[in-house]
Amino acid sequence: MTTLNPDDKILSYGDVVLRRSDLDILRSPSFINDRLIDFYFAYLSSSHSSAGGGEGRLLLVPPSISFWLSNCPNITSRIEAATPLSLHDRDLVIFTVNNNDDVTLAEGGTHWSLLVYDRGNNVFVHHDSCNGLNHQHARRLYDAVKNFFGGDPRFMGGQTPQQRNGYDCGLYVMAAARVICDWFENGKEGGENWLKKLDMDVGEEAVASLRLEVLSLIASLGGRV
Repeated sequence: MTTLNPDDKILSYGDVVLRRSDLDILRSPSFINDRLIDFYFAYLSSSHSSAGGGEGRLLLVPPSISFWLSNCPNITSRIEAATPLSLHDRDLVIFTVNNNDDVTLAEGGTHWSLLVYDRGNNVFVHHDSCNGLNHQHARRLYDAVKNFFGGDPRFMGGQTPQQRNGYDCGLYVMAAARVICDWFENGKEGGENWLKKLDMDVGEEAVASLRLEVLSLIASLGGRV
């Protein structure tokens, strides 16, 4: 009987390489890793014209870059990381927040949340599916990047559907990012912010189905699922 190698390459998509171990995560009640979120953000970027191939009004920041911006050891490093993102030209920017405090630990942390910058309302909104568990880390990221946007944007916690287990936070981040991207792409349909859409479209059922949706997406893109 052939043993499958968890490091087997399943799909290359942009700068992201998915491994068989990532499929195992999607097929089980497991914590979503940064590679899967990175892949899904890359897919959302390519499927929303507002993202413009990374140069548009909408930007989804890869988890590794969000983490580095939050944890840069000095302002020079932070400027070097932020400059290619052209944050001052963006109208909507979606960051991930992770509670890993050890910059030397790859794929560390135990919880994901979302920090969204909205230029129209001059605000950063933190969406946390676990009762604000990542509030401190979201504030750290906000403090690290706010000056790159101008206009002294404020910080607020946004109403967010709540998870009922200890491992679906990454799926809530992915589902919320999709809803917010769709809201922005469709001309801010439903009002001046996305909170109503989030409340309607992100819940246990939608999140539970997202694992299979992402597996199907990988297969449709030529992945060896």
